Amino acid sequence: MIRNADDRPVNVSKWQEMSVSSPKISRKQEEAIVALLSQRGVEEVARAVKVSARTVYRWLKEPAFDQAFREARRAAFSQCVARLQQAAPAAVTTLLKTLVDPAAPASVRVRAAECIINHSTKAIELEDIEGRLSQLERTAEETTGKKR
Repeated sequence: MIRNADDRPVNVSKWQEMSVSSPKISRKQEEAIVALLSQRGVEEVARAVKVSARTVYRWLKEPAFDQAFREARRAAFSQCVARLQQAAPAAVTTLLKTLVDPAAPASVRVRAAECIINHSTKAIELEDIEGRLSQLERTAEETTGKKR
């Protein structure tokens, strides 16, 4: 059983639905992806999946594993975005109330929330660019290798 950082069991089926089953990755690698989505670090992931940390690091360098992990993270992030969208009306209400509140220390909380959302969005955009760039580099290396 995979446990989160607080030693509570993780609802694996929920994360497995989000992870992309690929014939290119093993069952253990799928479990590692689930653990990567719920654990604090690679050491905890390794313990949860019962492999060495070195194995997890090696898997993270494999293109098929990297792609499956990125897709699972994208799915998890998409669920977060959907929840944010559901909360948007309340957020707008909070922003508007804060905007007109003359004693607005609550603006600090609003600014923090805004920063988190902005940075999360930028991070996922950068991650997508990095993934596409890595794929282009692999393709270029394969093309260059075939020409020799």
